[in-house]
Amino acid sequence: MLRLLPREEPFFDYFDKAAANGNQAARALAHLLDNFVRVEDQVEAITELEHRGDFITHEIAERLNKTFLTPIERDDIHALASAMDNVVDRIEAAADALLLYQVEQPTEEARELAHILVDSTERLREAITQLRNPKQYAQVRTSVVEVNRLENEADKVARRAIAKLVAHRDQLFELIRWRDIYEQLERATDDCEDVADVLESIVLKHA
Repeated sequence: MLRLLPREEPFFDYFDKAAANGNQAARALAHLLDNFVRVEDQVEAITELEHRGDFITHEIAERLNKTFLTPIERDDIHALASAMDNVVDRIEAAADALLLYQVEQPTEEARELAHILVDSTERLREAITQLRNPKQYAQVRTSVVEVNRLENEADKVARRAIAKLVAHRDQLFELIRWRDIYEQLERATDDCEDVADVLESIVLKHA
């Protein structure tokens, strides 16, 4: 009887929206760091993307509460939605820190981390688009591996950046503010890796 009932597929559309929003937020952050003018306006635009992400996550939760049969396990839907929302939350936190600490000009390492984040969210966007088709699960796993590699790269950049700060430990304020900003940027790539881990789990269950 259950096989005769249609499974609701709009969840994949919601995932696509969330992944695209995450990629857009990452690109907006990278643009901010590359073009450090009208900072408040650019941060406000990123905050709007964070609000959009919250709305998409709420839509997913609402749909999940009303759906009997789902295309993938309910826990996986919740985990994927939450993980993608965390990425945008962290991007917004990094952007807000630039305002909070009244940064005059971003560092090269901050720009580098932001561009790694763009690459990570782009690979996630591609993987999530492919998630609805089991025939493309091999490509999903390839993207997962690449996101993991990018997270390792971001970790190296962040460690290098912190080491440069420590070398000038007499500049305490610089150490405090940039350590926080670097950590936010690096944790955003950690959050991308969390999304990749959820995707890998889903693929393994349904391969």
